[in-house]
Amino acid sequence: MSDLENPTPPPPSEPPQPPSEPPQPPSSSSEEFFSTTTTTTTTSTSLNSSGTPTSSPSTPITWPQDGTLTQEWVQNLMTTFDFASRALPPSDLPTLFPVEVFDSLVLKASKVLHKEPNFVRIEESSGVGKEGCGVVVVGDVHGQLHDVLFLLKEAGLPGDDRVFVFNGDYVDRGAWGLETFLVLLAWKVYLPDRVYLLRGNHESKYCTSVYGFEKEVLTKYGDKGKHVYRKCLMCFEGLPLASVIAGHVYTAHGGLFRSTNVKPQKRAKGKKNRKIILSPDPSTLSLGSLDELLKARRSVLDPPWEGSNLIPGDVLWSDPSMKPGLAPNKERGIGLIWGPDCTEEFFKRFSLKLIIRSHEGPDAREKRPGLGGMDEGYTIDHVTESGKLITLFSAPDYPQFQATDDRYRNKGAYITLEPPDYDSPIFHSFEAVTPRPKANPYYDFEDVIDSDEELDLASMVS
Repeated sequence: MSDLENPTPPPPSEPPQPPSEPPQPPSSSSEEFFSTTTTTTTTSTSLNSSGTPTSSPSTPITWPQDGTLTQEWVQNLMTTFDFASRALPPSDLPTLFPVEVFDSLVLKASKVLHKEPNFVRIEESSGVGKEGCGVVVVGDVHGQLHDVLFLLKEAGLPGDDRVFVFNGDYVDRGAWGLETFLVLLAWKVYLPDRVYLLRGNHESKYCTSVYGFEKEVLTKYGDKGKHVYRKCLMCFEGLPLASVIAGHVYTAHGGLFRSTNVKPQKRAKGKKNRKIILSPDPSTLSLGSLDELLKARRSVLDPPWEGSNLIPGDVLWSDPSMKPGLAPNKERGIGLIWGPDCTEEFFKRFSLKLIIRSHEGPDAREKRPGLGGMDEGYTIDHVTESGKLITLFSAPDYPQFQATDDRYRNKGAYITLEPPDYDSPIFHSFEAVTPRPKANPYYDFEDVIDSDEELDLASMVS
């Protein structure tokens, strides 16, 4: 917290070999963390130290005739995007992934996503509760394709014994947001009840126009770029806002949200037909319910910061604080900040034991006194009588493009939850894949406003 007619494909060569069977999830350490958490650390490097792929796809990817994806198709997509990122200029991506295939994938994924409720209950129908079926929770990935590919292989691919929940922010800042999002959409289409993609604040029109994704898509797909970008925005609108895993674990990108069952705020006087909502009185704020979350309207390009539909913006933009209470998030200009007392209230009201949210990388945490840094890819922010609040960030060495020589060099992390209760998180930290392929940024990373600072709200009006 970013259409060019298809040229002639490259000459035939050796077809890519399917990736080898991924390793099983790393075993947890015996050392206890807060008595119920364990952690492991992994160093990730590219298999080819030169950064050059050993084989290239021989033909463009085609959509299956019957429209049914297979694991082989999805893994070939991963291999193809990895190859393209290292060996081809961005504008050549359509030679390997034609816009017609993009349309088919996004259409099918959108149909699946739009049928899901605002918050998805991940339970027995997804295998949760069955012996040996674990859940992997992933935080922000921000277009860092190679780190996502590594994470999928290290944690173990989605399947009957492994469910994935992604907390959003797939795009922007990194150079491969489109490829990252498409890989995850492909897994969602292939295994809709084993892969859950939640929305992040960067899955919006405003953020993608500022932090690079829009320009990335236009660069890669040329005169078809506007079409591809519009389809992605439509898909973003279908992403659910939150999940509840095994009845005990709440996950969302930003976190908690307000109740909208309050008296309407007075309107300030303004020009005729111009409606201006006064900022809410902090003393009137109260936590919202899961029923209210279910009824919120998520199909908006940019979640509003005023009016009656505030829950989506809260879920995507809010942050925890060590200060008790619930208050407007003045630092961001949208959403809320909430304290440990609100976390405990949320736990008790909905019989929860764990909250896993994301939204804050090392740059954001640098400006949050009282909260831990993101060096290891996660922090435990609130420890209450009923459970824990965790911030999880899965983009190592973030952001990809930094204006100073002194990089954060943070690790990324993911969490595994194991049966029967799924409420004792096991942390897995990992280093960035190196060397990263050379790439140019798609936004002015030196001058653009930080996404954790107050936003230009006027430009978010659609």
